[in-house]
Amino acid sequence: MSTDADRRAEQGLSFGSVAEVYERSRPGYPDEAVRWLAGDDLSDVVDLGAGTGKLTRSLVALGHRVTAVEPIPEMLEQLRSAVPGAIPLAGTAESIPLADGSVDVVTVAQAFHWFDHPVALREIARVLRPGGRIALVWNARDDREAWVAEFSDTIVGRSFFRKGGIASAVGSIDASGLYGPVEHAEFAFAQTLRRADLQELVRSRSECVILPEEERRPVLERIDGLFDAHATDGVLTMPYVTECFRAPRI
Repeated sequence: MSTDADRRAEQGLSFGSVAEVYERSRPGYPDEAVRWLAGDDLSDVVDLGAGTGKLTRSLVALGHRVTAVEPIPEMLEQLRSAVPGAIPLAGTAESIPLADGSVDVVTVAQAFHWFDHPVALREIARVLRPGGRIALVWNARDDREAWVAEFSDTIVGRSFFRKGGIASAVGSIDASGLYGPVEHAEFAFAQTLRRADLQELVRSRSECVILPEEERRPVLERIDGLFDAHATDGVLTMPYVTECFRAPRI
């Protein structure tokens, strides 16, 4: 019998089959959010669970020395091509392939909820230097807009943030006893999507990836209907709230 942890691991690993789609369709992060997460001083940063490098490229562009750690080979391959300025490493949050006290900041974009929190938080604290910090970010669709809520329901569930999942994940930082007070900031931005972009955005979601084809097809048909109803001149604007959290290592 599979456990919740087994199902979560299977869902997380499913991204390997859609790595190219993920790279094409997923949004990046606002520059002001990246600066808030990583700081203004040029630092040694580990982008943990880096995926195809959506946050990694912004960290590199700001001048940070970035090591990107990612467990899924297909995602890491996309990252190597997209962000040649980063050092790519195969690894997990629970076993970070770096020395003790070797980095200033550990960022986690759109991935912390996949981790084994107690184990990962100990590993993150191990690689951080004194005074270093953990920095988490999620792009959450702004489900306060009615059509976005309908979109979220269509692709099997509301945004992780709106379901309270982020609050639960961040609570594990406090519970660990390894970090100081958690600070929070949020930033608004929007992604412009054409019909094919919207379809690919949905296909990149783990909830959609794991569906059998006969169940995925009607989801994509409903997404087409939403595009027809809400697009203007062939373009749809998806609003996001970028939720950011940071805490110093004790």
